Amino acid sequence: YVKTQQFSISSYKMSGFVKIHKDFSITGCSETEKESMTGSDGEEAWHADFNQKTGVVTLPDFADPMSFPGYYEESVAKQEVCKQNLAVLIKLCVFTDPPETFIYPRNDVQLAVENTLICHVTGFFPPPVSVSWAKNNVIVTEDVSLSQYRPRSDGSFHVFSSLKITPEDGDVYSCTVNHRALQGQPQTRIWSVPEAAAVLPSLGPALFCGVGLTLGLLGVATGLFFLIKATTTDTPDMAKNIKHLMQWTQSKTVSPGF
Repeated sequence: YVKTQQFSISSYKMSGFVKIHKDFSITGCSETEKESMTGSDGEEAWHADFNQKTGVVTLPDFADPMSFPGYYEESVAKQEVCKQNLAVLIKLCVFTDPPETFIYPRNDVQLAVENTLICHVTGFFPPPVSVSWAKNNVIVTEDVSLSQYRPRSDGSFHVFSSLKITPEDGDVYSCTVNHRALQGQPQTRIWSVPEAAAVLPSLGPALFCGVGLTLGLLGVATGLFFLIKATTTDTPDMAKNIKHLMQWTQSKTVSPGF
């Protein structure tokens, strides 16, 4: 992946004050990817959509309207130069770094609730990598996205691929990554729906019934303790107290339908 960045300083005067901006322009390319954008003060203002063959203004709605005449045509020309530079660098490149791959869900997993699986591929050099998804050993191509390649501080790159899912009990997903450093042995990471996600929705009624029954039994046992204690210390009429004990127990017993 080849990326060039250009920076410039612009300024304008408003209400007696001079406002200074740091403008930037980025052009990047790989064997499969193209990137061209421009902006100011770290915020993107425009980028090229090479699939639609047009430029896209990305300024927020409240910003002053701006136009970028000729920017897309200039981006196409810069891509040609970028590809030439890339071809030279590939020939000169004598080392490669294999990727590390991690797969995880974006949110807590619940059955039948939409979620997103993330496949993070990092530490590879040079780009590109290929990323593919499968569900229950069947290749998935819908609801798949791939981020742009981003450099790391050590000179390697990382990229994110995501897949929208609605997990069901027993589902198994996999993310497979291929890179020239892997020498034809793709790297696959597997993620399956956790058992806790499959059990959790059915626990509610049973759990509350069980807790209620337990508390009811504890109440009965506590009442029996104090009632028996009273019969052995305060009342000599044992038969009368036993009768009261039986009546109290029957009134406190938790019915099976709780």
